[in-house]
Amino acid sequence: MEERLQNVLSHRGVASRRHAAEIIAAGRVTVDGRVVTEPGARVDPAAVRITVDGRPLDVAEETTRTIMMYKPAGVLSTLSDPFGGRTVADLLRGKIRERLVPVGRLDKDSEGLLLLSNDGALVNRLTHPRFEHEKIYIVRAAGRWSDEKLRVLRGPVEMPDGYVTRPVPVEVVRLGDDNVHVLCFHLREGRKRQIRYMCSAAHLVVLSLKRVAIGALRLPDDLKPGEWRDLSSAEIEAAQSIRTKK
Repeated sequence: MEERLQNVLSHRGVASRRHAAEIIAAGRVTVDGRVVTEPGARVDPAAVRITVDGRPLDVAEETTRTIMMYKPAGVLSTLSDPFGGRTVADLLRGKIRERLVPVGRLDKDSEGLLLLSNDGALVNRLTHPRFEHEKIYIVRAAGRWSDEKLRVLRGPVEMPDGYVTRPVPVEVVRLGDDNVHVLCFHLREGRKRQIRYMCSAAHLVVLSLKRVAIGALRLPDDLKPGEWRDLSSAEIEAAQSIRTKK
């Protein structure tokens, strides 16, 4: 059965769909010896020979696996870094057999819940824009507080690239006398560094940012930075039950 080439790479654990598209566009993928640069090119992975950087694509794994990790701040949510930065793959090296790819991203300076999986259908369900899933972040931010700043945070806010965010539910968890405050953001969009730009628009400086939930999945209290565990069958079912936008 034919699939889009970027989906084939994602399902085989090479990279997320978005990163797979970048790999293909860069000319690093061949199909039956011919370089293909169109991520949407349709191929039958069972009938063609696909290579990435000259290496044959691994055969699809018979079993799927999904884990949740508490990604520490300072670690990249990618499988490799050309500049030698520490990645989530380094935290898993030698501990698991499967090649798992990050589901979405979490900025290097941020911490918290990150899913990694070789289940292509689940990765697609959690990352494709047509699926509605809420992500919850706890943020420590510094700056003088006012009700007007809360209005700005709740948006809409214009991003540096001109994109205007949708309004975001933001709750005040605690206001500090030292001008360090704790806020809770509920996002259904995934713009890069969105919360940091939102805080900047409100003249607040982010001191720490922690993702604590993706849809129905919550970061366990007993999971420490750098630790991970497999999703339970109930958690996988919860992740698969995320509905499309109305």
